[in-house]
Amino acid sequence: MDRGYLDFARLYSFTQNLSTFITRAKTNLDYRRVYYRKVNKTTGLRCDQTIKLNGYYASKDYPAVLRRISYFDVETDKRLVFLTNNFTLPPLTIVRLYKCRWRIEIFFKWIKQYLRIKTFFGITENAVKTQIWIAISVYVLVAIIKKELEIELSLGEILQILSIVLFEKVPITQVLTKNLS
Repeated sequence: MDRGYLDFARLYSFTQNLSTFITRAKTNLDYRRVYYRKVNKTTGLRCDQTIKLNGYYASKDYPAVLRRISYFDVETDKRLVFLTNNFTLPPLTIVRLYKCRWRIEIFFKWIKQYLRIKTFFGITENAVKTQIWIAISVYVLVAIIKKELEIELSLGEILQILSIVLFEKVPITQVLTKNLS
């Protein structure tokens, strides 16, 4: 979960339902350390702690202990702090799981940016998957056309041109090359 949605009451409901979560901690998190585990700092880990929330509302909303893992990411030169209710997985696994989640975020950002899906026409899982697969297929076909015809336009420009001339009876090579006749 993204730290922008840090809702301790919701996180506690996950814990009560025996679900696990990993989220980023906000920088102003008020807590006290209950226990700590030694970490290998050469891996980027900085700490692996069991904590209890101090804030009045936060401690009411999440009365159980949490696991706080601090990690320094050399790729981004940033210190990341994670909160989880999973005390069994190794701390590096928690970090990797969050990074996998971040890849999903990047994938959806890519979908919004390149596939230009403004709205979903259906709300069922099948409808959403179908629309995404159609958009990906169109993107791949345009990438193939770009490569085969050796077009210097960007994929976005090609998609824009095709959206304008979609129903015109003009050869695609004529539309996408600079030598329009």
